[in-house]
Amino acid sequence: MRFVLRRAGQAAIVLIAAFTATFFLLQLLPGDAILIKFADPSLGLSAEQLDGIRATYGADLPWWQQYAHAALGFLRGDFGYSTQFGTPVLALLTEAIPSTLLLASLGFAVAVLLAAVIAAVSSLAPFAWLRGLLRQVPGLFVAVPVFWLGILLIQVFSFGLGWVPIVGADPVQGLILPVLTLAVPISAPIAQVLVRAIDQVQAQPFITVVRAKGAPPAWVLTRSVARNAALPTLTIAGLLFGELVGGAVVTETVFGRTGIGRLTEQAVANQDIPVLQGVVLISALGFVLISFAVDLVTPLIDPRQRRTVASSARRAPLDARRDQEAIA
Repeated sequence: MRFVLRRAGQAAIVLIAAFTATFFLLQLLPGDAILIKFADPSLGLSAEQLDGIRATYGADLPWWQQYAHAALGFLRGDFGYSTQFGTPVLALLTEAIPSTLLLASLGFAVAVLLAAVIAAVSSLAPFAWLRGLLRQVPGLFVAVPVFWLGILLIQVFSFGLGWVPIVGADPVQGLILPVLTLAVPISAPIAQVLVRAIDQVQAQPFITVVRAKGAPPAWVLTRSVARNAALPTLTIAGLLFGELVGGAVVTETVFGRTGIGRLTEQAVANQDIPVLQGVVLISALGFVLISFAVDLVTPLIDPRQRRTVASSARRAPLDARRDQEAIA
């Protein structure tokens, strides 16, 4: 319980820091989103009408009042109104999140599968040159720009081979290339960490004992090495959520998909500050929740983590009692 409360407090600090940093950075941007939308001479709005619109959005208030108003609104679940569309930001996010969540989930699953295949084959390949070549693949994946990869996949598989239609595709076909575009860069750090963890576990004495008993390499990898090597991989997987969101922005823009990425691109182009604040806060909340889930799952995989958490919980009251006795 103490562990959960401590992690919840840390999560709240991260969310507050993300909101504060986003608010002040966006306030420093040159230009005015309201003027960008409503100062068009063809609309025929007077200066007084523009001032009234600014007052409606609270843009005429001092920065500290805007900060307090936005913070209290977020606590109530009110993200304000989009200056571009004039609709509640929460409604825009609710409409965009499912598509991005589906893309990110499938992309992450494919990335993990791809990383596992690279790590397994690079460990079991019979030739040293082949193992070395496969270990260079993640470095190549990291160097590939997401937008370039998306365009390349469209050119090869849609225009060249005609395997995946880019126009008139059904929902399943429309996900194939975006998922691959998102999965390839994400798989690189997972594969690098997994390969390194496998090497470290295979150097442990208990693996030498298992091999001495005559276990085949594939059995050793799947039964004895994989579970221990998965721990650092699980940790890095939680940290990759931010990269998933960033990759989704580019991927959805390249493939013309609706979602958080497309919404963010439109908000940046129109300086729609309420939408950008909502996107950043939702992304930070997702990152915090995934990190929290990783912290809860890790002790289930590694019994040593359970003992560490339990011993910390037992030591805390004793430390507090000793501190009180020292003060007395």
